[in-house]
Amino acid sequence: MALRFCSGTDPGRRRSNNQDALLADPALQLFVVADGMGGHRDGDVASRIIVDGIHQFFEDTAADADKTWPLGFDVNLSYAANRLKTAILIANLRIAAHLAAEGLQRGMGATLAAVQLAANRAVVANVGDCRAYLLEGATLRQITHDHSWVAEQVQSGFISPESARAHPWRHMVTRAVQGDGDLQVDVLEIPLPANGRLLLCSDGLHGVVNDEELAAKLATSKDTLDGLCGSLIAAANDRGGPDNISVLIVDW
Repeated sequence: MALRFCSGTDPGRRRSNNQDALLADPALQLFVVADGMGGHRDGDVASRIIVDGIHQFFEDTAADADKTWPLGFDVNLSYAANRLKTAILIANLRIAAHLAAEGLQRGMGATLAAVQLAANRAVVANVGDCRAYLLEGATLRQITHDHSWVAEQVQSGFISPESARAHPWRHMVTRAVQGDGDLQVDVLEIPLPANGRLLLCSDGLHGVVNDEELAAKLATSKDTLDGLCGSLIAAANDRGGPDNISVLIVDW
């Protein structure tokens, strides 16, 4: 695929450090946003360990498929989907190893959204509340499902999507990559239109800029791609920038 992409990350207006990490490798057609868990020990270290671990696994298996299944093969998933899921599980083991080396049991982790592209499809994976969106024409669709307490309440019908946006527990995630042995990774494969745009982002963006605003900016902006990334980050900061903001946009 002929790809164009941009990425940007910003600490926001209320955080002194940035715990997010990004990966964009057009040769591997691999893109990841990881959000270090705020308030936890070394969230920035965790997000970087995870991103580097996923990248290393994809590099190591690019020319040798036999290396790809150290944690088993899920027969319900394609080769490509197994590869991305395994990369995330191995990154999770890297977090566990880091915690053991530091004499800790818990205390660091990250949420993530990841995409690996091919000619006519995308493999998408997520853990936590980082999101992946697909723009086709003027229609923006959230591909991933948030693993958060509020998202579960919305899905169960206990609170409305409008109430969820302002709920005090909206940042409480129910899954994260933090070295646990039973990590569950959501993986799906979707067909791609001939031309389209993907957005990966942390909750520092989607938590304050709603989907309608995101769709309008992604579909109608006259900015360059780099300018569009900057515009989305600025929009989040204009709404107070309460969290680290990370944006990764891919066009084909």
